[in-house]
Amino acid sequence: MDTTTILQAILLGLVEGLTEFIPVSSTGHLLLAQTALGLHSPFWNTFAVVIQLGAILAVVALYFSKLWHVLITLPTEAASRRFALSVIIACVPAFVVGFFLKDFIKGYLFESLTLICWSLVIGGVVLLVIDRIAPKPVDHSAMTLPLHKAALIGLFQVLSILPGVSRSGSTIVGSMLLKIDKRAAAEFSFFLAIPIMVGAFVLDIFDNKDALTPDNFGIIAIGFVASFVFGLIVIKVMLDFVQKRGFGLFGWWRILVGGAGLAAIYFAGWGS
Repeated sequence: MDTTTILQAILLGLVEGLTEFIPVSSTGHLLLAQTALGLHSPFWNTFAVVIQLGAILAVVALYFSKLWHVLITLPTEAASRRFALSVIIACVPAFVVGFFLKDFIKGYLFESLTLICWSLVIGGVVLLVIDRIAPKPVDHSAMTLPLHKAALIGLFQVLSILPGVSRSGSTIVGSMLLKIDKRAAAEFSFFLAIPIMVGAFVLDIFDNKDALTPDNFGIIAIGFVASFVFGLIVIKVMLDFVQKRGFGLFGWWRILVGGAGLAAIYFAGWGS
């Protein structure tokens, strides 16, 4: 394990942790980072999947008390059962679409850096617009969302199968259009990330298990820890930030990154 490989693992872990829970598309950023670093071997593709668990662990760690309370009170409290049902309902569409279209998405859509960059730019414009025109919120808690709104958020989440769209971005935009407070929209997106990303992890690891060997565990651990630490930081900072300033900054960031990627592709032959 040389210094260059360690730095590459830390950088990818940083990218994953910083972008997983903000509406900028962590997958798009990871793919662009891997392209910039020339990391396209089966191992690095699997590495990018495994370190997502670090980010998921950050959500579990920060919301452990709430999630544990829901778990132990499922048999006795209707509110806990309702919250669990809202998460399940919101995840079903993505699970179904992801399961049946996984090979097509991974084999074709994610091969196009141009599509990823255009998705970043267009998604940034959408985020800027919705951040300004979203109706006044009537729901202020991610733990008590109406089930029909959870179902609609689940449909918005399906849009994230397109590379560069952003899972958190699609759910947050959908939530704001459904009159859900920005902070609650972000938190519900965090909760949805747990089953969605664990499911994606299981499928991807099963398909790419041959790329994992004991020799790689050390470098994976480094990326995992980096993803966890930076995920913690982002979640803590993001909630207060979006409550006060909204999501406009993330929209501009998407446009900047996507635009820079398109310039590199068209004028410098990047990724060709």
